[in-house]
Amino acid sequence: MTDRPSVMQAFTGLSADEMDILAQADRFAQAELYPLAQRMDDEEWWPTDIFPKIGATGYFGVTAPESLGGAGLDVFTSGLILQAFGRWNHALALAWVAHENLCLHNILRNANDAQKKKYVPGLCKGTAIGALGLTEPGAGSDALGSMRTTARREGGHYVLNGRKIYITNGPVADVLLVYAKTDKDKGAQGISAFIVEKDFPGFKVAQKLIKMGFRGSQTAELVFDECRVPAENLVGEENRGVKVVMSGLDLERAMISPICLGIAERAFALALDYARQRKQFGRPIADFQMIQAKLAEMYTRVESMRLFTYQVLRAANVIGEEDGGRGEIHKLTAAGVLYVAETMNQVLNDAVQVHGGTGYIWESEINRLYRAIKLLEIGAGTSEVRKMIISKELLTA
Repeated sequence: MTDRPSVMQAFTGLSADEMDILAQADRFAQAELYPLAQRMDDEEWWPTDIFPKIGATGYFGVTAPESLGGAGLDVFTSGLILQAFGRWNHALALAWVAHENLCLHNILRNANDAQKKKYVPGLCKGTAIGALGLTEPGAGSDALGSMRTTARREGGHYVLNGRKIYITNGPVADVLLVYAKTDKDKGAQGISAFIVEKDFPGFKVAQKLIKMGFRGSQTAELVFDECRVPAENLVGEENRGVKVVMSGLDLERAMISPICLGIAERAFALALDYARQRKQFGRPIADFQMIQAKLAEMYTRVESMRLFTYQVLRAANVIGEEDGGRGEIHKLTAAGVLYVAETMNQVLNDAVQVHGGTGYIWESEINRLYRAIKLLEIGAGTSEVRKMIISKELLTA
């Protein structure tokens, strides 16, 4: 006779092992990441020792094989860790996903053995920080068609010229996965991917960008001015970078949802505590039906976010090398992040309302969370682009 699942397992759809992973990551994030959050927000400060600490704890290289210093686990496990980090320090959660998913995991999926051996161990340890260079000043939602960064072959090097903007981890990155056009006449089909190191000649950080939310997560404009990249740092085949981009974007959308979920969980917990403690008219505001209605709606929305987030993460676990950028997974990841990001917005709006004037004060934690939500309706494809993807897949099915 098999053991019956616990009530929490039945509610969340997580196995006992998955619940343990989430709980451990939550404890680590509360102890190590949460104390950094206020200063990061106040000063746009970057804690230089936190990535090595995360790496030493085993929370980088989740999907990397043990032979390269990773944990040999899956995308779903990465999502659980990210959910926990998002609860306690969403700025570091964003930096984590840019490093872990957009850079490290993309290298794992697409690089050759020599490239993996050279770059993955340092990324797993957190002694090297990773980033992705895709978006440009004139190429946001149309990142592929409007890309102007170019790469030309000169002997044993490719020479990159162009600019990238809104690059998470850009000011602090050691290793960047960068996209450039190697054949301008082929449009999006002439894009190639390269691993760029910060010390390569011709690469520089043009400016650090100051944001409304996710402050402390470092963001930059990058410049490639005759930047010389060794030919062996070409990832995959020349002019085949679009496959790398599209498979990576689907995974990125799947991994944005856990950040949204973590932020919403924390906001709900803060609102619930505040409603119990705050007194007006001689009673806790939790006694009033209008506040009770908001709490009930917030709870329902958070639980719906949880279910959709986990569904998409489990689907992302089985994305094949040729599956990205089309079909069911393309539609599902876009739908997941569309719903979760917009639902998080509703949760945070109610959470600030429950806090009243306190929620409008910059230094309050709920205000810090509220200022973060808009980015998640913009990054990894805007809500409008997500709807375009969903409708296109529905109408061509």
